[in-house]
Amino acid sequence: MMSVPLTKYGAELLKEELQRLKTKERQAVISAIAEARAHGDLSENADYDAAKERQAFIEGRIADLEGKLGAALIIDPATLADDGRVVFASTVDLENLDSGEKVTYQIVGLDEADIKEAKVSVTSPIARALIGKSAGDVVAVEAPSGVREYEILQVRYV
Repeated sequence: MMSVPLTKYGAELLKEELQRLKTKERQAVISAIAEARAHGDLSENADYDAAKERQAFIEGRIADLEGKLGAALIIDPATLADDGRVVFASTVDLENLDSGEKVTYQIVGLDEADIKEAKVSVTSPIARALIGKSAGDVVAVEAPSGVREYEILQVRYV
């Protein structure tokens, strides 16, 4: 299996989810299945069907998380070489050259991406345009609304 890049924080979030699924969610669904079985005929028991579907989802998610964590290449941004280039896990301050708007993004793994938290996937168009560049460079990003140009103001490893 190919390695999955994760930030240290992202790996911790996945570990917490895995622990919750194994200890709480799995036990809750087992109880729900037992309760549904107690109601009798399983062929027309919607509670039983729903609990079995939930169990399948939980077991699938557990397998998915274990696979990702097993293949994870965990990167702590604080330990990155401070050479000023944009790399995975770095935080980048940008200025939109058309609007003057300033934004900050951290480049993270696919499972960690959350635009509301200013975390963009390493596979996103903006991250691909930024990787390998340094402060002062101008990058063109192909967006659905057209090409946008950004100047890299600062690259941080936090």
